[in-house]
Amino acid sequence: MRTRVKICGCTSPADVALAVDAGADAVGVILAERSERAVSVERFREIAASVPALVTLVAVFVDPTSSLVDEALKAGAIPQFHGNEPADACEAFAEGPYLKAYHVGPAHAQHAAAFAAFARPFGHATWLFDAAAANGVSGGTGRTFAWEIARELAGERRFVVSGGLTPDNVGDCIRAVRPYAVDVRSGVETNGTKDPHKVRAFVRAVRETDAETVERA
Repeated sequence: MRTRVKICGCTSPADVALAVDAGADAVGVILAERSERAVSVERFREIAASVPALVTLVAVFVDPTSSLVDEALKAGAIPQFHGNEPADACEAFAEGPYLKAYHVGPAHAQHAAAFAAFARPFGHATWLFDAAAANGVSGGTGRTFAWEIARELAGERRFVVSGGLTPDNVGDCIRAVRPYAVDVRSGVETNGTKDPHKVRAFVRAVRETDAETVERA
């Protein structure tokens, strides 16, 4: 299976161009006020206009208003809900495919049945498993979690792994749990900006690991 790559936290058309040139399948733009990579609605429109055909634009929210989600949907973005949004709100906002973040901590091990009951109302969601943060931060912690938990929780359902991924460890993640996609933000940045060498190295590591898997099959 080909692992999809999402480069998140793009704050300019230049970031999008870098991600696309490196071979990313999707770019994420953050519309959550508390994030250090958040952009204004006006900036989002500018970035959205720069995303080429066949590359997925993802708009990342934390407990958004319906008007903000509508703005992203008008631009053709796939919503990613990264806060405490209930299932009925996500389903009503999106009315179609969307990403829903689930923050994984050590206590989630061996709780697949409880997660399945929690996840059932999110009918259109693709789960994005991220590392939980003790300080209540919704994402961008730069920390990993036990990837095997994501496989256990997701079962046969497609899922995305996020949290602490870098060019050095993303291959290990893919080998361990074969996610549908991997999502990276800070792991391809230097001093808070997208680093061309790290972005390209990240995508290259994903593709090389996929090729290894095919050869062994």
